[in-house]
Amino acid sequence: MADDERRVEILDKTVCYDGFFRLERYRLRHSLFGGGWTRPLTRELFERGHAAAVLPYDPARDEVVLIEQFRIGALAEAGGPWLVEIVAGMIEPDEAPEAVARRETREEAGCEIRELLPIVRYLVSPGGTTEHLHLYLGLVSTAGVGGIHGVPEEGEDIRVQAVPFDTAVEWMQQGRVDSAAPIIALQWLMLNRERLRREYG
Repeated sequence: MADDERRVEILDKTVCYDGFFRLERYRLRHSLFGGGWTRPLTRELFERGHAAAVLPYDPARDEVVLIEQFRIGALAEAGGPWLVEIVAGMIEPDEAPEAVARRETREEAGCEIRELLPIVRYLVSPGGTTEHLHLYLGLVSTAGVGGIHGVPEEGEDIRVQAVPFDTAVEWMQQGRVDSAAPIIALQWLMLNRERLRREYG
C-alpha cells in the first residue's frame, strides 16, 4: 500500500466524557497493507492536550535538576506513587512549548533557563491518546537549587534536588527514574554531555 492509498473512514464519533480531560469513542475502519479494509473497529481516544518537558542541566557543575511528586498513574506501583521526574507542564492554547518549558522550570524547580536546547517531539502513547510531548534540555545554574516548589493553587507539592549526572544515570539504571520523558532526556544527555560541557561549561 502506497502512502497516498492509506485511508481512514470515521463511521461514528461519540464524546464519552468532557471534563478536565476528554474521552471520545470512534467507530472506524482503515485500509489494509494488503488491500481492502478492516472490519469496523471501536477505539477510545484520550484527549488531554499537549505538553512540554525539560531536563535542567548545569554543564559547569555537571548536575541535573530532578523533581519528585505524587502521580496518580503510579498509584499501584510497588515503589509508590511519588516519582522522580523532570520539569513538565501542559501547553495552553496559543502558547509556545518553549514558553511552557521556561515557565514550568521557574515554578517547579525554582531556577531560570539560560538556553533551551530541543531534544525531540514525540507521541506519548499513540495507541490511546493524541498527546505530543516537546522535550528540551535547559542550561541552568544549579547553585542554591533545591527545596519544595510548585503552585499550591494547582495542588503541586514538588521536591527539587540537584543531582550529579552520574547519580541520575545510576537512578535510571536502577529503575528509580522510570517514566519516559526523563529516561529519554537523560539518554540524550549521555550522548551529548561532553560536547555541552566543552561548549557551555
